Amino acid sequence: MKIFLTGGTGFIGRNLTHLLVQKGHAVTILTRHQGKRDLFQQDVSFVRGDPTQAGPWQERLRACDAVFNLAGASIFQRWTKTNRQSILDSRILTTRNIVDALKQRKQSKAYLLNASAIGYYGFHQDELLDENSPPGTDFLASVASHWEAEARKAEAIGVRVVLCRFGIVLGQEGGALGKLFPVFKLGLGSRLGSGTQWFSWIHAQDLVNILWYVLLHEDTKGPVNCTAPHPVQNREMTKILAAVLERPTILPPIPGFMLKMILGKFAENLLRGQRVVPAKLEAQNYRFLFPELQIQAFHICPE
Repeated sequence: MKIFLTGGTGFIGRNLTHLLVQKGHAVTILTRHQGKRDLFQQDVSFVRGDPTQAGPWQERLRACDAVFNLAGASIFQRWTKTNRQSILDSRILTTRNIVDALKQRKQSKAYLLNASAIGYYGFHQDELLDENSPPGTDFLASVASHWEAEARKAEAIGVRVVLCRFGIVLGQEGGALGKLFPVFKLGLGSRLGSGTQWFSWIHAQDLVNILWYVLLHEDTKGPVNCTAPHPVQNREMTKILAAVLERPTILPPIPGFMLKMILGKFAENLLRGQRVVPAKLEAQNYRFLFPELQIQAFHICPE
């Protein structure tokens, strides 16, 4: 199969590319910077371009059987007016250009596996959320809703669309752990606010396997929660990370008002969270490598 990736040089994109090449597929990665080739040891093709702008790269996409759209500006930043617009535009414009390219595809059928986020659901305290739960009304929920709506426009032209709602990704070389490990190594890790907010996580290995799984399963369409079956509360997550790195959590909880002073509106996502379950995957008897957040899940963590 010929597969096209946006966001292919990111943490998840690199791991997904490795798996796809290993499985014998031809992978083409869209990148703004040709220097990113050095990130890959495998036989991968590259096309230069900006996914938020129409361009020659769309012709390469049209020749492919499947598209993984993983591109989008990081949400892990202070949400100034400019940054909020960048977070939205990077997702909407990229997806719109992909769908436009798919409208002129050469093959009879095509797949669009579009990244999204569990932020789609907004904040619901202890309520369990599955793929049938309604969208929220906060900024990230609005971004995810508009992002998914752009992707679903491809359904009208016969494309199978899967909306992969990512949980908080934990992995050795990136994701949330890349930001948390240095803090905990210094003994500065502590729970955030009340610590009762839910942390719907996914191990990076499981996420990549899920993306491969939904590509292969023709009956999988629409939203899919890419989260582990057992979300945890922030206070439990804090204890586990401290135990993994053998660092005590001696500091008091970080007050919510302090996080808001430092991070602005983004702090709400750390203080409230979502309790999300992967109902579709469980109904299909998908087997997770790491269904529970335990010390054993981090046997690959850096020293």
